[in-house]
Amino acid sequence: EVADTPAAIERARSLAQRPGRTILGITGPPGSGKSTLAAAVCTALGGDAALVPMDGFHLADTVLDDLGRRDRKGAPETFDSHGYAALLGRVRRNDAPVVYAPAFERDLEQPIAGAIAIAATASLVVTEGNYLLCEGAGWPDARALLDEVWYCDLADEVRLRRLTERHVAFGKTLEQARRWIELVDTPNAERIAATRSLADWVVALE
Repeated sequence: EVADTPAAIERARSLAQRPGRTILGITGPPGSGKSTLAAAVCTALGGDAALVPMDGFHLADTVLDDLGRRDRKGAPETFDSHGYAALLGRVRRNDAPVVYAPAFERDLEQPIAGAIAIAATASLVVTEGNYLLCEGAGWPDARALLDEVWYCDLADEVRLRRLTERHVAFGKTLEQARRWIELVDTPNAERIAATRSLADWVVALE
């Protein structure tokens, strides 16, 4: 089913009203609007929702250097997918007053431990990231802990423009941004797009 942002927010409200805790995943290619939609949902629901981006599980640059993967930072193998699944397991159990999760600091381009507090009172936890429907490593374990996964659909022309602007805003030259998109973001986007049919809902964004 294809929905728009207002319908998605209403769906999120209904998920938050379920007994116990619900975990909602939001996925889509780089630049598709995952973070924007997740933030809109959490803003609309206020204290009933908490946001836990997958990006906090980026491996640090020092680790990527050791593994020889820094030139493809953002690819599936540059994340701690098993750690992400373990965190979602703690969020699912909800047996502590608060669970702390890492965040990704874009100015530093590094993960920051313990930056997000998830209170036990949050009935809906929203997590957004590229690889929620992908195979390999710990991704299926993470997916198994999500009640629903939504896929963000955005026209490629708009998505690529916004992605370029984002790379430039965080320090790349225009040429570096375009090359990164060609060599890293586009192969990742193709892999993610192949999982679209596995989503519970598709949200059309503008």
